[in-house]
Amino acid sequence: MLGQSLLKIRPAISVLRSYSSAAKQMTVREALNSALDEEMSADPKVFLMGEEVGEYQGAYKISKGLLEKYGPERVLDTPITEAGFAGIGVGAAYYGLKPVVEFMTFNFSMQAIDHIINSAAKSNYMSAGQMSVPIVFRGPNGAAAGVGAQHSQCYASWYASCPGLKVLSPYSSEDARGLLKAAIRDPDPVVFLENELLYGESFPVSDEVLDSSFCLPIGKAKIERKGKDVTITAFSKMVGYALKAAEILEKEGIDAEVINLRSIRPLDRSTINASVRKTNRLITVEEGFPQHGVGAEICASVVEESFAYLDAPVERIAGADVPMPYAANLERMAVPQVEDIVRAAKRACYRVVPLAAAA
Repeated sequence: MLGQSLLKIRPAISVLRSYSSAAKQMTVREALNSALDEEMSADPKVFLMGEEVGEYQGAYKISKGLLEKYGPERVLDTPITEAGFAGIGVGAAYYGLKPVVEFMTFNFSMQAIDHIINSAAKSNYMSAGQMSVPIVFRGPNGAAAGVGAQHSQCYASWYASCPGLKVLSPYSSEDARGLLKAAIRDPDPVVFLENELLYGESFPVSDEVLDSSFCLPIGKAKIERKGKDVTITAFSKMVGYALKAAEILEKEGIDAEVINLRSIRPLDRSTINASVRKTNRLITVEEGFPQHGVGAEICASVVEESFAYLDAPVERIAGADVPMPYAANLERMAVPQVEDIVRAAKRACYRVVPLAAAA
């Protein structure tokens, strides 16, 4: 029985092309749902667990239809106890199953962080490679709207700082579908950071993306827009903001290259540095706090590997260094906006007076 199950497990074959030709439209919610469905169908060891994933069909309807199709043994509704069901998931992965653990929001993963960091992330190393922990922790990450400081934090840099974890953050439907499939097939623990505000967004997808064998490589960024004047790196919802900023900048004669990171750990340093060596300027964009953020790591990589190519100081765009305010007007000020990216790009291209000079 075990041998037959293992034969059904397909390797995480990476699609060579990082682009796909546009055709049909699919929401991020549909992309995640279809990826889960296909991977559960292909591999009986894959199962889903979390709060309201079954009878309610998911707090955000990501697991719609899965309970009816696969039954309560593979779609498990849990009590409101993240520490409990995350620990059960890690134990199941030790045993050889492939759990997908859903957090209603990654803010609640703080209740389970001991299992994620000390158990899932470190067991392969501490067992000298004898133990694999094929588990996915997924759910919405970062700011939503009007949910206050305790439900609005971005955990990308938190988890990306830990050896043993892989951290992915999709933007488009192609990202969501291809990266979730890669995460489920991967033998190591993966933290999969979605965005609540992107679930209902529709994106073009090709027939290639819709194929059940489609899978994106972990650790490879995607150049969403080619340019020659300034490099803008972003992930998750901020990729959309960066693309909008690039459209505005184009009207003012600035040709921006936009990189969708996709993978936070491992980070595609080679793509980032190759772009900076072409454009000679860098803007990093993220929703999280500025100190010790993903942008800070990218800046360090560029300074170490491509410092001589920089023609302007690196610009970091991040969330405000305060807990997220509840008031809508203050909330908008606390997260990056398109106009912040535009201003930073203009500073990098010396189209406006730099902040230091203005002060």
